Amino acid sequence: MSSSVPVLSLADYQSTDNETRLSFIRQLGAAARDVGFFYLEAHGVSQAEQDDIISLSTSFFALNAKEKRQVEMANSPHFRGYNQTHTEVTAGALDFREQFDIMDELPAVHSQLVTQEWQKLIGPNQWPDAMPRMRLTLLTWQDHLTRVGLTLLSALCEALEQPADALQPTVQNGPYRHTKLIKYPGSESGGKQGVGAHKDPGYLTFVLQDKHSGLEVEINNEWHSVSPRKGALVVNIGELLELASDGYLKATNHRVVSPPAGVTRYSSAFFMAAQLDADIPVLPLPAHLKRLAHGPSSDPNNPLLRKVGENVLKGRKRSHPDVTKKFYQETLQQLSA
Repeated sequence: MSSSVPVLSLADYQSTDNETRLSFIRQLGAAARDVGFFYLEAHGVSQAEQDDIISLSTSFFALNAKEKRQVEMANSPHFRGYNQTHTEVTAGALDFREQFDIMDELPAVHSQLVTQEWQKLIGPNQWPDAMPRMRLTLLTWQDHLTRVGLTLLSALCEALEQPADALQPTVQNGPYRHTKLIKYPGSESGGKQGVGAHKDPGYLTFVLQDKHSGLEVEINNEWHSVSPRKGALVVNIGELLELASDGYLKATNHRVVSPPAGVTRYSSAFFMAAQLDADIPVLPLPAHLKRLAHGPSSDPNNPLLRKVGENVLKGRKRSHPDVTKKFYQETLQQLSA
């Protein structure tokens, strides 16, 4: 079924006309409550930069196997680097996609200073020798989407009739950030799982698509195609923001269906969550908004709100069992005990 995903313009939120700004906030609140997905236009990231990210992705995945294996994720205890097809697990099944992951570029925490296991997520990215421009290009892209994400987070707080900076304490030291380049090969058999149905765990996700469809969102128990829209980023709400909004904002099930044989689809996904050591508040919705919430009320003591780093690490371990087996043997021993 074709998409009924709303289209919003971030320029309206930044307008000097107060009615334009308030209209955007109302539309944003409705889109994020009823669908949990929307297209975002006029976000300040140029078309040239978007095109360059797709071009970079195409060039990286065209490297030979040896060049890609130089930066394979199995080398990194921080879950950074390259994965070939059928490596990541979603919804209990293997995904049919190649991908390259980065996060913040930081030194690893010395082993003697690690007091929480999630601190092992902190560390450097891997960069292929064959593509020296990749580091600056992707880190700049990640910074630009962070700016958009923080602006949108403020707007969402206003849509909840909270101060724009209500969630600022959870990102004041820098949000947790994770960027993927993704290649979906064509499927000879048709219907192959590009990535299985799931909800994203963080605050916000931004997806950049090439010209090929594949992303689908579940609305009213039906799958709708989120077709590429030139210049627009696809935004979806994550589970952490659903919890923080006391069930008002909606984390929505979505998936990617492999393209047909002979077609290759490229995309990039950016995930933004609270900083790893954050405590997430449950925002106090006014009664008239709470009545409109589709989700259940949140328990302020929910460990998902209190243990951000622990839950991010748990998700990475589940998705990448090869890295877990190599660098987190104590986890495997605990699970088998």
